[in-house]
Order: sequence, then structure tokens, then C-alpha cells
Amino acid sequence: MFSVVIVEDEKPILELMKVVVGRNPHCRIIGAFNNPLEALEKLPELQPDIAFLDVEMPKLSGLELAQRLNECCEGTRIVFTTAYKEYALEAFRVFAFDYILKPVMTSAIDRITTRLLKEAGRAGTEAAPPAESVPKAFIRCLGSFEVRSPQNELVRWPTKKTEELYAYLLCWPNQDISKWKLVDLLWPEMSEERATHNLHNTVYRLKKLMKEQDIGMDVVKTGDGYLLKALDTGYDLLEFLQGMPGPGKMEQTEPERLESLFALYRGTLLGHKDYMWKVQLEESCGKQYRAIGCSLAKRYLAEGDWDRAEQRLLTCLSYYPLEEELNLLLMEVYAASGKRERVTRHYSLFETQYRREMGMEVPGEISRKVKMYMELSKIIDKRQ
Repeated sequence: MFSVVIVEDEKPILELMKVVVGRNPHCRIIGAFNNPLEALEKLPELQPDIAFLDVEMPKLSGLELAQRLNECCEGTRIVFTTAYKEYALEAFRVFAFDYILKPVMTSAIDRITTRLLKEAGRAGTEAAPPAESVPKAFIRCLGSFEVRSPQNELVRWPTKKTEELYAYLLCWPNQDISKWKLVDLLWPEMSEERATHNLHNTVYRLKKLMKEQDIGMDVVKTGDGYLLKALDTGYDLLEFLQGMPGPGKMEQTEPERLESLFALYRGTLLGHKDYMWKVQLEESCGKQYRAIGCSLAKRYLAEGDWDRAEQRLLTCLSYYPLEEELNLLLMEVYAASGKRERVTRHYSLFETQYRREMGMEVPGEISRKVKMYMELSKIIDKRQ
């Protein structure tokens, strides 16, 4: 088992990292710090096998910390976590073992430990630092559509249809999809013979591109269709869909799992791609994300953790500003914490935006609930 230290200055991300890393059976967390200077003081004593370091931190950057770490912990493998791909080259200059793009997913941690175990020759044996790191491809489907090679190069699509076919298969991975369905989606106005020929050529281009770019996936021919096999490359949408609690299971799901799913969502499916076929899945993902946000906020509200409840709701509202349940729940949080002025201010902003976007007055039920929250806030003020 590998001993692990995590250094991340943002506390919510640090908590999420602890959950994601803790799920790996080969990892044992021996230290977690949101202050890099404190981490630097403790690291010589801890001597971890793996150190996950955020790149951008105040007082001491992850790159600077890595340089100091190399001096005091020669056996520690450094793995950078960052939202910025341009740091990859700098990471390897300080002899980093690997780097992971945020949001950190369980598949990325699995990849790290698998590499270490292979190099060690047997499970649980400390591996020697490799001479060269071998990063994997990066794929993002939530909030944007972006595919990068292991060399951090943006994949250039030979045709728009090749890109769209890959996007569609990513939305329904490991599923046998009829070639006729793909033909209708991609070339609805074309003759059957010509459309089938185009599909064959497009699949060939996609397979060739994935092999050349070392994407770690393959498209295989089935009886009467095609199937995308996600071999050793994970991505945000796959984890989001696979990790989603079943019907009626949201309230029974542990908050750590919900936090992990919540962090995966970065916006609408495939960003600004205007594919008509994505609408239903996009709406489903958005609905599930809002349900997760509400569930977490309600739990934190019940625990009296106002700040965390507010943070989750504000994040949700940045994507869905007019969602009534989210707005009401946020005002309930403000009321319960005795922040009457915030209830008033938020309702005023919501009312203005609602009128502008919807062209009508806020429903009376919402106004009545806001009045109730105001009364609750007054009562709390008097008690305090």
C-alpha cells in the first residue's frame, strides 16, 4: 500500500481529493494540508510514497514545493493536480511522476497506482521513480467538448462528422448502437447507400485518429452496428453517469460520493455543440446535478453548516439561475442562519431576473415562502 500526502489550498477540493484518493485500495492517506508551508514542514517526517500537489497555491506554489520536496524526500513520487494543461511541461522539469487535470477522478488515481504497481513488480512494493512519465489522454464532455492527446495536444478532427460521431459514442459508451441509428443521426437527408458509405469511412477515420493520438479507446464492429470501448481512458461524463445513485437512492447515498459527482459537473453536455441528439441526455444530466446540489445543501442545512450549503447552491445557480427550488433553498439557508438582509437582496435579484427572462411576475407560491423565510429570520434575530 502506498502512503499518500495531499496538498491543496482550496478546502472543498481538498475534501474531495481525500474522498477520491481514499477510494483506491492501494492508497493510505497520511497527511492532507491546505497550507503548503505547513506541508513542507511535515513532509520530511512523513516521507510519503506519493504526494499530490496543487500547482497554483499562495505563499508557495506546487512547483516550488516539488523542488523542496525532491531535496528532503527522494523516494516520493510527485503528482501534480491542476486545472491548467499548460503546466504539464513544467511539471516534468521538476521530475514529477505524473500530472492530473482537475476535476480529479477515480480513474486517474487508479492509473497512477497501476503504474506504480507494475513498476514495483508486485502489489504494495514501493516503486522506483521512473525516468520518464507517461500521461494519458484527457477528455472533457461536461461544460465543453475537449479531447487532448497524452502529449497535451488538442486533437484536430479530420471532419466535423468524425467529431460528432465520437461525441455521440462518448455519450453512450460500451453500448451497441445500430448503424442505421447513426446514419439517421449524421446524414438524415442522404440516400441509404451513400450514408452507409459515409459512416464506414467516418468510423475508419475515427479509429485511425484514436490509434495515432493514443486515446486509449476503440470502436468495434458489432453484428449490425458499432460500440465504443473505453479501454484505459476515463472521462468526466462516464464517471458522472456510472456514479449516479439509482431512483430513490439519493438521500441514502453517502455525501462524499455526492460531492465527487457534484465536482465533475462543469456545465452543459458538450458545451456549445448544437447537436440535437444531445438534448435529452443534457437535460437528464442537468436534472441529476441539481438534485445532487439540493441534496447536499439540505444535508448541510440540517447540520447547521450554512457556508457549505450556500456554496453548493450558488455553484448550482451559476448554471441554472432561474431554478426555483435552488433559489428558495438558498433563501431558506439565509433565513436559518439569521441573514435577513441576504434573503431580501437575493429575492430582489431573482425577481428582477425572473421578470426579464420569463416576462412574468414571480409565482405567488414563491413570494409566500419568501415572506415565511423573512419571518423566520426575524425570529432568529430576536433570539440572538
